[in-house]
Amino acid sequence: MSAASIRDQGAGVVLVISAPSGTGKSSVVRRIGGLRFSISYTTRARRDDEEDGVDYHFVELERFHEMRERGEFLEWAEVHGHCYGTASAVVQAILDAGDDVLLDVDVAGAASLRQALPGAILVFLLPPSYEKLRARLEGRGTAAPDLSRRLCNARAEMEQARTFDYLVVNDVLEEATAALEAIILAERSRRERQMAAWERSFGTFPEAGD
Repeated sequence: MSAASIRDQGAGVVLVISAPSGTGKSSVVRRIGGLRFSISYTTRARRDDEEDGVDYHFVELERFHEMRERGEFLEWAEVHGHCYGTASAVVQAILDAGDDVLLDVDVAGAASLRQALPGAILVFLLPPSYEKLRARLEGRGTAAPDLSRRLCNARAEMEQARTFDYLVVNDVLEEATAALEAIILAERSRRERQMAAWERSFGTFPEAGD
């Protein structure tokens, strides 16, 4: 299924979230209710606190390449030496059901999704500071060479934040979650998504002059 084939199909909100590694994106995403999560495919190793098919679909590099060659990914990218991809069929099924979908991708993936799904809402999760981001990465045991690479990549990713629709600082987890929930509520209330509700309500009014 090509990216073009899912344009403008379904009525759900497509929420795309990106953030530098260590910002706490997964923690925020886990607290958001009312959205269906598009589970990405990745070639990286599963962490101890992760579950296959829940956090990611963990696959071998060979299978990932096979899926890519068959055009099964809406977007894919290599991040920190590992491949990540969003399956078109998964997103299509959620949108066809009229549900809202959340996609957790890197900044390159977000740019690809912007082209494939023009109605997608892009949110960039910001760390409160370089120092706090570094402390978070060190706190989860990131090795020195990997730490330097992730911090360097974080700066490059932060430069792309201005292309996103919304920016949310994740300093206090509860506040970042509340901000993201407010964005979702606002997007659900946009006129173009509520025209059916308007028609139902307006249809109950008598004609002018009656």
